[in-house]
Amino acid sequence: MPGLLRGVARTAVVAGTATAVSNRVSRRQAGRWAQQDYEQEQQQYAQPQYAQPQAPPPPPASQTAPADEMTGKIEQLKQLADLKAQGVLTDAEFEDQKRRLLA
Repeated sequence: MPGLLRGVARTAVVAGTATAVSNRVSRRQAGRWAQQDYEQEQQQYAQPQYAQPQAPPPPPASQTAPADEMTGKIEQLKQLADLKAQGVLTDAEFEDQKRRLLA
């Protein structure tokens, strides 16, 4: 019986040591994986801020339409003034076209 008891005790010691080592390795790996997950999440949150700057929201359509219309009228007035300066339009023709444009 002493030989059997000695064998059982030796097996228990080896199994206990193996379990302790296995648990330590598992905890270490879990810690590394958690650290990697944390770093990946930090990179994902940091990248969009630098990759794409936030664009300001577009102004309401009602405000942009008159501005675009006014810009177009100003450009047409400048063209008319250039034509008048070149002598293509007379003063009367320029005034007539300006009145039509601004009406």
